[in-house]
Amino acid sequence: MTAEAHQDRVKMYDAQFAADPAGVYEMLRSRYGDYAPVELVPGVSATLVLGYDAALEVLRDPVTFPKDPRRWQQTVPPDCPALPIMGYRPNVLYTDGDTHARFRKAIVDAFGRVDAVALRAYVEQSADVLIDGFAADGEADLCARYSGRLPILVFNRIFGSPPDIADRIMQAIIGIAELVDVENASAMLTRGVEDLISLKRAAPGADVISWMIEHPARLTDEELTDQISLLVGKGIAPIHNLIANALSLLLSDGRFGGDLSGGSLPVEDALDEVLWTDPPIVNFGFTYPVRNVERAGYVMPADQPVAIAYKAVNTDPSKNTGQRVGNRAHLAFSAGAHTCPAKNPARLIASIAIEKLLDRLPDLDLAVSADKLQWRPGPFHRALASLPVRFAPAAVLIPTLVPAPRFSAPPPPTPQQFHAESGDSSLWSRLTSWWSV
Repeated sequence: MTAEAHQDRVKMYDAQFAADPAGVYEMLRSRYGDYAPVELVPGVSATLVLGYDAALEVLRDPVTFPKDPRRWQQTVPPDCPALPIMGYRPNVLYTDGDTHARFRKAIVDAFGRVDAVALRAYVEQSADVLIDGFAADGEADLCARYSGRLPILVFNRIFGSPPDIADRIMQAIIGIAELVDVENASAMLTRGVEDLISLKRAAPGADVISWMIEHPARLTDEELTDQISLLVGKGIAPIHNLIANALSLLLSDGRFGGDLSGGSLPVEDALDEVLWTDPPIVNFGFTYPVRNVERAGYVMPADQPVAIAYKAVNTDPSKNTGQRVGNRAHLAFSAGAHTCPAKNPARLIASIAIEKLLDRLPDLDLAVSADKLQWRPGPFHRALASLPVRFAPAAVLIPTLVPAPRFSAPPPPTPQQFHAESGDSSLWSRLTSWWSV
């Protein structure tokens, strides 16, 4: 059975999938097993991996399943709406081997120079500032006014980006993720990142972009543009979705919400549950087999996309023990050589955001029933369109001037240090793409 043989591919970009991805995955699993033919976007066919063990096999075998999409890319038209996300870029997500290691080293070293303690304080301060913006109103859309803004403030700081550039980049990321005028959104993202690089070349500072520019990896302008575009795209939107998805769970699921009024905030438990059952990224981790590969009677065609359904593999019935609290064996952060090096900081930002909100607004409640929440369509993300809440109006904190987060500035690595093996032990050295680089 080959993937091409299927004419009735399930669409992963329509409202039905957005409303009930679990139901779509269950149908695919019952019909096809661990591998299913789908249509990611109009005209783009792919194999979707639904089994936990099957996903690990693909993700841990870069020789058979490399990340480079260029052979597939030759088979699709230049205006294909998936190209801004799936098309080749010289960055850590679409490369393997030495090239991947070179890109990753520049990113890891730059993030390794960030003072994590001071940055944590900045996340807390930013959360308070955002909450002050609606605390007196008694109601708010948390997606628009909180979870969607906090990661922007954080990345704005670590990249040393002025607000106007940061705003343009975020608008572009949303447009690409939602497949809305993708060509213009992609061009907007590139221009915004290029402007930021030009700014930092002219006036370098103690920030991640400046450190990447001066790194002995000697990234070209094109390589810098593509690494930074990946960083903001995979650092901002997924953290926003993680915060919003966990908040919706805390406010709607009796297993968690029942503890809120008692002051015991099961934030980490909720994050575990969301990463298992509603991860911010649902279909991604693309690889392109070097030859026709048969598994369980299903043939994955050479050079055609194979995507990992992270939500589906995490809920694989053959692996579901029913114990998810405290269990970090999910694949929401991918696996293998491209495992996300950012899972700890992602959880840290989300935890601070949620704890601050529930501390400031302890009687927070959904303004609509949970079944009325709307999910944004799109094949790649699990993202709420809005998260309306209500609460008793609360006092606005009187802000005090506090120092901006300090960024450590040790000497840049020497070429010898650059070529040496290094780990990802520093907290912010792991904040690179959120789930898979």
